[in-house]
Amino acid sequence: MGIEIERKFLVVSDAWRGQAHRSIDMAQGYLNDAESVVIGRQNTSVRVRLEGDEARLNIKSREMGASRQEFDYLIPVEDARGLIALCVGGTVIKRRHYVLHEGHEWEVDEFLGDNAGLVVAELELDSIDEIFAVPAWAGAEVTHLQRYYNLNLASHPFSRWSAAEREEA
Repeated sequence: MGIEIERKFLVVSDAWRGQAHRSIDMAQGYLNDAESVVIGRQNTSVRVRLEGDEARLNIKSREMGASRQEFDYLIPVEDARGLIALCVGGTVIKRRHYVLHEGHEWEVDEFLGDNAGLVVAELELDSIDEIFAVPAWAGAEVTHLQRYYNLNLASHPFSRWSAAEREEA
């Protein structure tokens, strides 16, 4: 069992683009719905992801915040395609860019489809109190805001957010 320690920030400029050293397209869906996880009927989110020519099954504990249990497994691509067809809510489509900044690799997710217009940067850490430099292109931290979790974006995409939801960070 792994522990994922992740911080998430809104992206406020395109300055990161010149620092990206690789990118990959991803499509993912969830086998359970966001509401069941948020209100506690289920203790995990179960995700299927196609990323480039690989596929993964991922299970995360329902804790909100920077630290959660995470189980991640490679699965056959054809199995992933079949599982995505069974997913509830929509499919999250994004292009992930990897950006090095002061000793850490940031993942900048540029959302497409129903979530187009949303760009979020994530940073995985080794410990909850690890010190890191926040790049100038990273804005408000949204780690603790559930609406920015991919699980929620699948069922309540950015294109359906109200003006207040878009401004509130």
